[in-house]
Amino acid sequence: MDAFKLMKELRANYELEVYYLPKETGLSLIESSNQNDGRISAKCRNAKVEDLWSLTSFFGYTTQTFVLAINLLDRFLAMMRIQPKHLSCVSLSCLHMAAKATEEECNLASTDELIRIGQCRFSVSDLGRMEKIITEKLDFKCKSVTALTFLQLYHQIALSHSTERKETLSLEKLEAQLKACLCRIDFSKAKPSVLALSLLRQQIEAIQSVDMLEIAHHIQRHLKIADSELLLWRDQVAQRLSDYASPECSKPNHRKLQWIVSRRTAQNLHSSYRSVPELPTIPECCWDESESEDSCEDMMSSGEESLSSSLGSDGEGPFFPAHLYHHHHKRRQYLNA
Repeated sequence: MDAFKLMKELRANYELEVYYLPKETGLSLIESSNQNDGRISAKCRNAKVEDLWSLTSFFGYTTQTFVLAINLLDRFLAMMRIQPKHLSCVSLSCLHMAAKATEEECNLASTDELIRIGQCRFSVSDLGRMEKIITEKLDFKCKSVTALTFLQLYHQIALSHSTERKETLSLEKLEAQLKACLCRIDFSKAKPSVLALSLLRQQIEAIQSVDMLEIAHHIQRHLKIADSELLLWRDQVAQRLSDYASPECSKPNHRKLQWIVSRRTAQNLHSSYRSVPELPTIPECCWDESESEDSCEDMMSSGEESLSSSLGSDGEGPFFPAHLYHHHHKRRQYLNA
């Protein structure tokens, strides 16, 4: 794509991004919540996003799927009041919706597999019902303009103008840094175009490319992004990446998707379907509705656990690692071909 078309597409996405932003008032309410008031807190949301990152890696989904899932999740959480025990169903629904929008059909995990590997305590029908609610509440806008949209465009523009070696600017590294930022709710308040440009500037300054720095300035002027706004998020991005690089930082642990199971469970895990009771109809509550404290109480069954919590075991036995799932998944695709 030539430079003119890239800049035109960039401008078009810049004008659309405002329609896919989470409500800032809703995000602020989440940030002000604590673990004891029965509402989703920032810590709870962040832990669930890290779980989604693990699941995204486990199923081999793209960065686009992960980023879209987080956009759907944040937009919904900023609009609706839900309790922590319902968050697993909401987040997994967002991941499944994002995967259906971005992944090839042959690569999609079934809803039953998604629920079982995610170790959730609700049924396939619950997931379908939740997806319908999310879709309706988001006005059927299930494809979004995200920070990844801008990151990919910025990267193409930078490489199309630069005379330096293309290997110096790594899109893979930029995507990994974006995912690290999205694991914190703070960055959901940033405009996608500004967050992406902050990440780009961070990497350009790290490789000390004068040529690409001028391209970044050109992009900023083209989109009329204020220096103060860019500086604010550049500092926050720098702090987040510094924290993330430290050994003390909590990171998504994909090994938590390795289960210790009995031999019988290992044999039957992929051939049997979990039997769970049907759950009551999901009532809907918005942040700005003055409904009672218990209005969402029966939305989902209680006891949902995060992948970040310790995994249980039904007896001593061998590990059932992620690569066995991938083997089964590929074999199933081959048989269905």
